[in-house]
Amino acid sequence: MQGFGRYKDGVQGGEDTACSGTEATMIRENPSAVMDSSDSQRKKIAVIGGGLVGSLNACFLAKRNFQVDVYEAREDIRVAEFARGRSINLALSYRGRQALKAIGLEDQIVSRGVPMRARMIHSLSGKKSAIPYGTKSQYILSISRENLNKDLLTEVEKYPNAKVHFGHRMLKCNPEEGRLTVLGSDKVPKDVTYDLIVGCDGAYSTVRAHLMKKPRFDYSQQYIPHGYMELTIPPKDGGYAMEPNYLHIWPRNTFMMIALPNTNKSFTCTLFMPFEEFEKLLTSSDVLDFFQKYFPDSIPLIGERALTQDFFLLPAQPMISVKCSSFHFKSHCVLLGDAAHAIVPFFGQGMNAGFEDCLVFDELMDKFNNDLSMCLPEFSRFRIPDDHAISDLSMYNYIEMRAHVNSRWFIFQKNIERFLHAIMPSTFIPLYTMVTFSRIRYHEAVLRWHWQKKTGNGEYSDGAGRQQVHVRTATGGAGMVSRALKMFNITLRETGRLREANRLRCGFWKDYFAVWTMDWKESRLIHTKMNKIGSLTSSS
Repeated sequence: MQGFGRYKDGVQGGEDTACSGTEATMIRENPSAVMDSSDSQRKKIAVIGGGLVGSLNACFLAKRNFQVDVYEAREDIRVAEFARGRSINLALSYRGRQALKAIGLEDQIVSRGVPMRARMIHSLSGKKSAIPYGTKSQYILSISRENLNKDLLTEVEKYPNAKVHFGHRMLKCNPEEGRLTVLGSDKVPKDVTYDLIVGCDGAYSTVRAHLMKKPRFDYSQQYIPHGYMELTIPPKDGGYAMEPNYLHIWPRNTFMMIALPNTNKSFTCTLFMPFEEFEKLLTSSDVLDFFQKYFPDSIPLIGERALTQDFFLLPAQPMISVKCSSFHFKSHCVLLGDAAHAIVPFFGQGMNAGFEDCLVFDELMDKFNNDLSMCLPEFSRFRIPDDHAISDLSMYNYIEMRAHVNSRWFIFQKNIERFLHAIMPSTFIPLYTMVTFSRIRYHEAVLRWHWQKKTGNGEYSDGAGRQQVHVRTATGGAGMVSRALKMFNITLRETGRLREANRLRCGFWKDYFAVWTMDWKESRLIHTKMNKIGSLTSSS
């Protein structure tokens, strides 16, 4: 086992894959290579939930020659006329791709996604500006949730030792004895016993509800005051109506709209907004007036008729954040994915974190030779700090997406980060790069992020010694820039990369002086906003 996916050998990058390089995991045998074994020698494992994480984890477990039963309350989405549930597009990044690679599905899934290399910010005036996610070779993928789930279910069924039971709902769970009561289409409750019960049944997990009755099981949930609603931008003249290789964002401070590209040339739009704002829009005229005021360039893209119809098709949906501890009970029950740590979608890591759960669990099973009594406690100990960290980061990133990206100061900071990362790739790594393009543990990424801000930026304090937020004024930033440029010149002499170096320096100084020329009022406004955000981050 190689460090459970710890960051090594620098940030990964490549043209064919979002990140290629030293791998933390090995691809296991093909399904046809599952070695023969009598049923008596196999561990029997029940996976509750046939969604993304449940079906992926079933593949990992079936590869180990366990007897795997997946219980899914819904009917088979591959044959159902109407699939209920969420349809927010997914952003597949490095962590999720590594998990798919381990079961041999990465290339298939990636081929069905649309690369997104940057955020495209839409201002009120209609002006568009791009903020790259990373280097030119780094990108995230827009993936259809439904199609990915279908592919994973099909992969599970390729294993002769795995079976998916559709239309089966778990009624009771006895984690001490590994016993379940399930109700199938025949409406007759059935008791079954397993060596391990894996709860992958989502944010409202029934398995977790049974664990909550056990002593010393901690649980918390938080509904954020914002809901979401989905809209669609159809293809235009057989092609995309906007630039396809971007995550489009309309940031409006207290709310925002995003749009992700689909392979059929459409965009899936998601409007995130406080519920009280949704409740004010009661008529078609209200909706059109609202969009004309805040998202005027989106109206011709969506279409007035489609906008007013789709807006009232379904009510705004809630978003919940869930934390619990531990993720396991003795050696018979474990939680993965949203069942263990439902997070809000604003860092694009919900699916990726759930997939990494499966990968880490598989790596631990390697380390402990399939000994569940050793693997489960270590999984909780190892994974809880990371999943709680990405939950907090996702909350923070909503503030960044809906408000910060409007600020020239924010764009300036991002360019500083890119500049420093370009000249010191092993020393300075932007937070987004650590989270999205590496397997640095989430909580270690947060610690490193704070360390980088302490060493590279000034700190604002509330007077009681509590750190609020790290920012550096333009004048104070000059010292950091000067030190970075000295290191940069050394690197320049050693590598001879004159053209690239001059391009980076020119771009950096252009942005640097752009911030200097901001009027005093805007500068003070930015600092006030940053301090408020720091207070929110500190209090959470």
